[in-house]
Amino acid sequence: MFSEWLRNETGSIAEHLLGETCLHESATGGYALKTRVERLIHLLQSAMYPNIYYEKKMTGAFQATLVTQLLQETSVLLLEICEDVITGPVSASEKLTQDFMESLPDIARMLDKDITAAYDGDPAARSREEVMLSYPAFETITIYRLAHRLFELNLPIVPRMMTEYAHSRTGIDIHPGAIIGEYFFIDHGTGVVIGETCVIGRHVKLYQGVTLGAKSFDMDENGHPVKGGKRHPDVEDRVVIYAGATILGGDVVIGKGSVIGGSVWLTKSVPPYSIIYNTARTISVSQTMENDWII
Repeated sequence: MFSEWLRNETGSIAEHLLGETCLHESATGGYALKTRVERLIHLLQSAMYPNIYYEKKMTGAFQATLVTQLLQETSVLLLEICEDVITGPVSASEKLTQDFMESLPDIARMLDKDITAAYDGDPAARSREEVMLSYPAFETITIYRLAHRLFELNLPIVPRMMTEYAHSRTGIDIHPGAIIGEYFFIDHGTGVVIGETCVIGRHVKLYQGVTLGAKSFDMDENGHPVKGGKRHPDVEDRVVIYAGATILGGDVVIGKGSVIGGSVWLTKSVPPYSIIYNTARTISVSQTMENDWII
């Protein structure tokens, strides 16, 4: 009977299951790491933009008190996460947490410029609040800039989890190792990919479907990809890259002020102030009779 099987067999299944999954000696992360990282993101967003992300209505008189409480809760949670994923003394986790939390005003200043870039760069944007409330790129770039700071501080795993959480929500995939300058804007956004070793300058605008990726990977003697190394392109200041463009290679530089047209495939550098676009050899045009559309 099922009840007998339930009593006698599930314990054995549990032993085998744990042996194959979370009890490996090399396992990293502690309990419920994904859940706690998502909570960390929400706390940071709420502290930085309480009128956008915090769950309850807030009055101005209590704003400083609330943000202080949120920052304290965030600090405790980040310290717990650090202690789970960092091998070393508790003091290392405490130092990383303090350094990160103290950098939040600088990150907020950078994000304010990204909001300006979105508002100034999109005629459909009616207000800065609209950008913050409805543009997927703002959520992704916010999480990226937070994750990038943790990446700079050498926190393992967590920065990548943060940007993959943003990826799952918005369809925009930015590796936390990428270096992205001020006034960054992604219009529409779905399908954008920015690789780990990309360096992007100031006032850069991307459209949906842009890939800044790797052309190839070096292999070791066992046929495994060699980790590290410059694999992704650099994009200089005031570049616009239109929908569906693919730019590959760690030695590729898109010169400042350039415009890269839609669906362009690039594996070579272009000089400053270039305009790159596809030219079709032939265009086929056919017509149908009105009745052909009747189903």
